[in-house]
Amino acid sequence: MDLELSDDQVALRDGIAALLEGRFDSERVRAGFERTVWDELAAAGVFSLRPDGFGWADSAVVFEQLGTGVVPGPLVAGHLAADLAGVAGVVGGVDRPPAGTAAMVEHLEALDVLLVLDDRGVWAVAPVEVSGEASPWPLDPLTPVHRVAALPAGDRVGDAAVAAAWREQGAVLTAALQLGIAQACTDRSVAYAMEREQFDRPIGSFQAVKHLLADMLVRTEVARAAVYAAAAHLDEADPQGVGRAVSTAKALAGEAAVANGRAATQVHGGMGFTWEVDVHLFLKRAWVLDTHFGSAADHEDRVAAALAGGPTRAVGPAVPPPPTA
Repeated sequence: MDLELSDDQVALRDGIAALLEGRFDSERVRAGFERTVWDELAAAGVFSLRPDGFGWADSAVVFEQLGTGVVPGPLVAGHLAADLAGVAGVVGGVDRPPAGTAAMVEHLEALDVLLVLDDRGVWAVAPVEVSGEASPWPLDPLTPVHRVAALPAGDRVGDAAVAAAWREQGAVLTAALQLGIAQACTDRSVAYAMEREQFDRPIGSFQAVKHLLADMLVRTEVARAAVYAAAAHLDEADPQGVGRAVSTAKALAGEAAVANGRAATQVHGGMGFTWEVDVHLFLKRAWVLDTHFGSAADHEDRVAAALAGGPTRAVGPAVPPPPTA
């Protein structure tokens, strides 16, 4: 397994990075998700990578860059749904929760289709059929959330095998977003530490700050190796090792994103707590992404079960069949 990027993957990475730099600067990102964001990403091929013949390793490279740019929107659901017949437009996704538990649906008002995952398959639901209460203070200000008491049954667009595959694939794409966040926090912290001065010296020259930055770099590089390895397992369709590889990636990338977000806030000092500095956007997105396709703790438990010889079932709620329409 070669974890070095190929020349084509480097060109793909650099192309997406150039797109984000040119069209998704801080001001654009802070405006939040809207259809033009989706349209521009779709035109760049972000959601059609798989139908266009790219592998999961290529998709991970692209989503790492999207995480670096903290681009808002239901990006993972859009990528997973690209090859579903009859599903078009802005696509969101959510797990069907156990009975009596509310679902937290992101970007509901911007969606054309909501895909609901459960143990029996993937179900397409029209957003107009979903009634929920908008959170006045979402954790991530760029990710609006509705609390939905009950999800409609919907029309099945994928069987149980598709749902199980999506849980693995979605976890890898989410881990790639988290990897991008970890990298962005590291880059921004290093740059700030080189320019911010105390006692007539850059704060990056102080040993305590050096330790923080070094730890951020190590977490990022370890997470990168795990994410690339998990994507390679998906491409190789390895049924034996894919579950553990995916969970390792999701756990390490999730921890790196959150820990680096906190460390970046500390490196930026008092400025790190202000709305004007983008650090808080990365940390809040990291917290939100940790709830997608299983938290770091969920995946750590899954790895532990695999090492003990137990099952490696994809992380997700076990739910009863959906209600009849």
